[in-house]
Amino acid sequence: MGEKLTHLQVAAWLAEHRKQGKAGALDVGGAVGLRLRLSPTGTASWVLRATINSKRVERGLGGFPDVTLAQARARAVEGRDGARRGQDLKADREAARQAAEDAARATANQRSFRQAAEACITANEIRWRSVKHAQQWRNTLEQYAFPIIGGKDVADIDHADAVAILHPLWSTRQETARRLRGRVEAVLDFAEAHGWRAEGLRNPASLTARLKAALPALPNRAGVAGRRGHHAALPQNEMPAFMARLAEKPGIGARALAFAVLTAARSGEVRGMKWGEVEATDGGAVWVVPGTRMKAGRGHRVPLSKQARAIIDALRAEAIAKASEVEGTDGVPPTALDPDALVFPSPRSKAVLSDMVFTALLRDMGLAVTAHGFRSTFRDWAADHGFDRELAEAALAHTVGNAVEAAYRRTDLAERRRALMQAWGDFCDTAGLA
Repeated sequence: MGEKLTHLQVAAWLAEHRKQGKAGALDVGGAVGLRLRLSPTGTASWVLRATINSKRVERGLGGFPDVTLAQARARAVEGRDGARRGQDLKADREAARQAAEDAARATANQRSFRQAAEACITANEIRWRSVKHAQQWRNTLEQYAFPIIGGKDVADIDHADAVAILHPLWSTRQETARRLRGRVEAVLDFAEAHGWRAEGLRNPASLTARLKAALPALPNRAGVAGRRGHHAALPQNEMPAFMARLAEKPGIGARALAFAVLTAARSGEVRGMKWGEVEATDGGAVWVVPGTRMKAGRGHRVPLSKQARAIIDALRAEAIAKASEVEGTDGVPPTALDPDALVFPSPRSKAVLSDMVFTALLRDMGLAVTAHGFRSTFRDWAADHGFDRELAEAALAHTVGNAVEAAYRRTDLAERRRALMQAWGDFCDTAGLA
């Protein structure tokens, strides 16, 4: 077959030889040196016979039918022209492969800040108290650090980068800036430990004199954050009006914040609350917060006032109604909810509400206070209304300082705490919550 063969002729030859179980080679013609080789196993591949630097060689051009006859001829012409110039396609491919491997090795130790951050979080989240903590790290870095240095090689991050990240927040959102700086510092330390940054290189996110000098001077915080100087709190005489305004706000975030105020609970405890944590007792409902979500790592029982129960009962009715629509129960609604389902889920993701929900809500209401500050308001109110210190501290799940106080805490003070929380609910309730 010295003539220039067609695709159909090549396919027919191949089919006949496969049928007979024969190996062989077919010159496809065209004076190019192209042939189709059939192996004993039935695999067909294109080869080019050429002379390179006075040496007779064969070079593979791909398998048939993945590489068509027309494509094989084009590759053969390219190879023949290169051979006439002393070029070797196989050697060229090998050189390209080697160059790619060398480039890969050169970048094997490179990581972007985003990649280093994810590796750092993954390595540490097993020892953190909750999945929420890891998500807070991700959220903070995603919002403030990644837009500036997320794609930058972690080895190249310097003082200017740290200043660019922290400067916009340093004097206006001090707590956020403090956490962000610590998390960036931790990621860079982690990167150095894994060889992604030069060993001994100064961490630009460390709170050195140089970094402090490059950031705005902090205002005097005395008196800004309420009686304890930590979280801005609302004066207790403004609480009834605030709760009335809050009751008018739509959305799950407003109801979660109202519940947090009425229970004097921390934001994370409320946002992670599940239906299985609400228990009915002879004296009324109790919210049992597991130790895994408590700051001190110990479980905490919260007697629910009628105002707090009203929020929970309304949400339960809504959740059961939605479950009925989804499950198609033929008019017989379910009477219970999944105990692992969130009481205050995010409307979009159905996951835990962001820790910024309460902050945004309070800012929208024009209040320069924090959600945590309502615990201070509750503490001040309890003291001013004659409730024992030990009782108020137990309601806040604070660790008390001596053996006598610890004994008080161990008793749980259940009935007295129920009276305390109901009095607090009545004080806050001018909006008809219950």
